[in-house]
Amino acid sequence: MDQPQILLIEDDEKLASLLSQYLQRQGLAIKHCSDGFEAPAQIIEYQPDLVILDLMLPGLDGLSICREVRNQYSGRILILTASDDDMDQVAALEMGADDFVTKPLQPRVLLARIRMLLRRQEMATAEMASPSTVEIDNNRFRQHGSLVLDSSVRRCTLADEEINLTPAEFDLLWLLASHPDEILSRESLVKQTRGIEYDGLDRTVDNRIVSLRKKLADSSGQPRRLITVRGKGYLFVPDSW
Repeated sequence: MDQPQILLIEDDEKLASLLSQYLQRQGLAIKHCSDGFEAPAQIIEYQPDLVILDLMLPGLDGLSICREVRNQYSGRILILTASDDDMDQVAALEMGADDFVTKPLQPRVLLARIRMLLRRQEMATAEMASPSTVEIDNNRFRQHGSLVLDSSVRRCTLADEEINLTPAEFDLLWLLASHPDEILSRESLVKQTRGIEYDGLDRTVDNRIVSLRKKLADSSGQPRRLITVRGKGYLFVPDSW
């Protein structure tokens, strides 16, 4: 089996060297870029399975890089950030990031996130390549009102308009739409979409919900489609679409 191809974009040379050595020992092929200006061209040309992208870089910052490459790169993007600011995470999600790891890094945590994103990428690629996707299969579709989700091509349409979702946003919306009128806890959502245990502090799912509401025309002040149930989790309302 070919080694997964990882492009690490990190300007801290010491950290990049340590991460590269560790990840290579775990069976991953690592290529390193330290300059934000060079990063978009390398991502588009190299088309790695996964990009590990530092948020703060010389030249272009991580958000700008996400925005520039997202329409030309279909792999996963994992952000490295020293910030716990929700606004930074929401902005990165809107630009196309799939997950976050906060500095200072714990190598095993980083590896777990990488492996989860690679598994999801492999599953999405396999679904798109499978001959069975040309057949009518109710398991690949979710439809509620004017919202239609097609898992085989990871497409979301609302009122016949295609909505540009990141892979991670699609995963979360698919999960919620598969359990209409059922409250899904943050613990469950984090476990199923990120492959890790919820620590009580992780805000990635919450921030992804904010991004989904914006893209799906659901009011952030009084949401009707993706409801926050205080102290319990999130509820997908099927009759609101």
